[in-house]
Amino acid sequence: MKGIILAGGSATRLYPLSKAISKQIMPVYDKPMIYYPLSSLMLAGIREVLIISTPRDLPMFEELLGDGSRLGMKLSYKVQLVPNGLAQAFVLGAEFLNGEPGCLILGDNMFYGQGFRTMLKEAVEQTERDGGACIFGYEVRDPRAYGVVEFDANGKVLSLEEKPQQPKSNYAVPGLYFYDSTVCAKAAALKPSARGEYEITDLNKCYLNEGTLQVKLFGRGFAWLDTGNCDSLLDAGNFIATIQNRQGFYVACIEEIAWRNGWISSDQLRNLGQEMKTAYGQYMVHLADTAK
Repeated sequence: MKGIILAGGSATRLYPLSKAISKQIMPVYDKPMIYYPLSSLMLAGIREVLIISTPRDLPMFEELLGDGSRLGMKLSYKVQLVPNGLAQAFVLGAEFLNGEPGCLILGDNMFYGQGFRTMLKEAVEQTERDGGACIFGYEVRDPRAYGVVEFDANGKVLSLEEKPQQPKSNYAVPGLYFYDSTVCAKAAALKPSARGEYEITDLNKCYLNEGTLQVKLFGRGFAWLDTGNCDSLLDAGNFIATIQNRQGFYVACIEEIAWRNGWISSDQLRNLGQEMKTAYGQYMVHLADTAK
């Protein structure tokens, strides 16, 4: 399975910050925001990733991450000239996926919780083995700004709606989606919504209508952080700072994940850490020096 990070858009809710720099380059405590969705794909075992962004912002991601070889990965890049909806990622990414299953994650979505790696790997294995799609549900107080999934009493999915004014449940659909090899054809066949966009909810409905959509729930204690405005961006940074300073390990340290996945050696991890004169780099050197 390959991965796609959609990191486009103008992020108007973060003006004037986003007038000068991509939202996904902004710091969430001690790392660029894009490290967090990239780390999710890496935890899922995905090594080939396409990053989609605007003509202005894409060079910044290329400078930050390069071709991925330092992480034992392969990173590619694609320009999105006009943001026409999340499902457009699979039109722009069709050549990259080349008929393989794909995982889409939004560049401003952050996830943290026990068992997350296991859930990701199960979603990959299930999609590759059985086909169909796997998405997630997360209970929120006010789901009107999200895609919403409705269940019956037995947990069967009844409906999906995009940003409904009267939601049928409190389960929002986070920006993390796993699809089989038919996703690009399905995305290409979508019609624009009333908003003029190719909606990811309509893509998910294609799988629901086929009876091949699986929805897994993130439970209590699991964190899904949306960084769409200044307050939520600050909250996310404070959350990461609290976890790291309290427990001593780093959230979304992409070099550590690559190392633990066996994609780079301890020597490579140490060398990467020594390039950085920061606590982040010292953490990587410590990991390499204490490895057994």
